[in-house]
Amino acid sequence: MNARGRPPQLGVDQLESASLGPVVLVTGAARGMGEVIATRFHSAGYRVAVSDIAFDAVEALAKRLSADGSTAMALSLDVCKKSDFEDARDAIVDAWGQVDALVNNAGASKVVPVMEITSEAFDFVVNVNLRSVLFGCQVFGAYFAEAGVGRIVNVASLAGQNGGSATGAHYAAAKGGVLTLTKVFARDLASKGVTVNAISPGPMDLPIVHESVAASDLARVISNIPVGQLGSAEYVADVALLMCGENAFFATGACWDVNGGLFMR
Repeated sequence: MNARGRPPQLGVDQLESASLGPVVLVTGAARGMGEVIATRFHSAGYRVAVSDIAFDAVEALAKRLSADGSTAMALSLDVCKKSDFEDARDAIVDAWGQVDALVNNAGASKVVPVMEITSEAFDFVVNVNLRSVLFGCQVFGAYFAEAGVGRIVNVASLAGQNGGSATGAHYAAAKGGVLTLTKVFARDLASKGVTVNAISPGPMDLPIVHESVAASDLARVISNIPVGQLGSAEYVADVALLMCGENAFFATGACWDVNGGLFMR
């Protein structure tokens, strides 16, 4: 079904492929939020392409999700390279005949005082968190526009809305850019049946949070969250799945806040 609620005209091969379930590409799926999102989509009946520069990890994930490889595949994808997104698109289409959704989840951060951020560190964090979204939306936005339907979900961050507290300024700036790019692509692709939305999680109960924030600092962070606990990555995955639904055609350019009350608007 296309974004306007009318079934598209499909050939026999396309109909057979569609009957196997929609297809999603999740970037940064080696661990953490990306792994949770990929697993949730797969449990909902999607065929899932899991991608990361850490190929061994996504290969293991794909095998856990689908032992025979029929509903999950692993792709090596450096999100800083537009050509890698193009290669991923082609590999998925060659294997499964279609792509229906993209979740731009890949990210990287290191807590550094703003006055100590080097140009190299700034470029790296902006490239992984923001440039990746530009390339993903360009490559798959064009593909979806030609198909007349598609869903893109960009994982932003609370840091991009309030400047962050336990993340670096370069990360916050990049995630703020993700929210702006989401609006720009949503506006430009809306008439093509493509929706582009964002999710802005606050502090999540994920290994990366516990690894990057000292226990004493984390206790302080949690004490400042109005709901009094870290967020659920599984819920964020549920939101991403909802944004990719067939009937989600009327939601675009939006940001779903999941931050425990730290930022209200």
